[in-house]
Amino acid sequence: MSLVMQLDGVLFFPVTPFDSEGNIAYDVLAEHVKHGVSAGPGAVFAACGTGEFHALELGEFERAVAVAVEATAGKVPVFAGAGGSVAATKQFVQAAERAGANGILLLPPYLVSNPAAGLLRYVAEVAGATELPIIVYQRNNARFTPETAIEVARIPNVVGLKDGLGDLDQMQRIVLSVRANVDKPFQFFNGLPTAEMTQLAYRAIGVELYSSAVFCFAPEISLGFYNAVQSGDTELVNRFLFEFYKPLVELRDKVPGYAVSLVKAAVRANGLEVGGVRPPLIDPLDEHVAALDKIIAAGKALLS
Repeated sequence: MSLVMQLDGVLFFPVTPFDSEGNIAYDVLAEHVKHGVSAGPGAVFAACGTGEFHALELGEFERAVAVAVEATAGKVPVFAGAGGSVAATKQFVQAAERAGANGILLLPPYLVSNPAAGLLRYVAEVAGATELPIIVYQRNNARFTPETAIEVARIPNVVGLKDGLGDLDQMQRIVLSVRANVDKPFQFFNGLPTAEMTQLAYRAIGVELYSSAVFCFAPEISLGFYNAVQSGDTELVNRFLFEFYKPLVELRDKVPGYAVSLVKAAVRANGLEVGGVRPPLIDPLDEHVAALDKIIAAGKALLS
């Protein structure tokens, strides 16, 4: 895929389905991706955070990405997650290449404290192992300064930076610094969990793109919100935020890891048996699933 590609629209992060024995249900994954693509996302991000990248071994990952690529059928780009140690990340990047991915979402290195200059080395080494476009995910221990963000953005096949920290002051400085000093197409993404809650603030600092976990189970709600933002329908945007996204975030925050397991529960509620989550995540309590059903119903009511 061309390094000058520009993504647009809502970004779809499918879950990774597991069967009753805990193995990946590749046929269900294909159905899940096809259904999502039919709703019209801007790209598919397979085996990333929502897809439980942390819980997949290399062979599973490669086949899951290949299934997502085939199910997408060239309609939109497919990015695959990769992260961990430099050596392991290179293996996952190469597996994504073999599987036909169009790009990489580079996740943070594993459980290590590091300076921004070390992160630059990490990105540079991984980027040197592939010609695929790379979007770098700033989150947890992966924290860039404006100066190192410029250097990362200058790496030829690094095409974007996704922010999962939520420090808007620092992110504004990064956006301004990169745009003033990097002479190539480069995109920024809001990567906070349930990104819609903060998208108005990110949009104000020039970050238009965001990932939508809601798209996994209710693409009509996700697209309804997106279209309301794009058209400037402030009243509808605020209703989505107050009546759907705020209750969803409050439920999500009850248990660590619910950002993934609630999404899977919602996909199951739609009739697609994607199974539960792998450790160290846990599946939601019945009472929380019941609350989730009510929240989704309230979101769908806004569409009428």
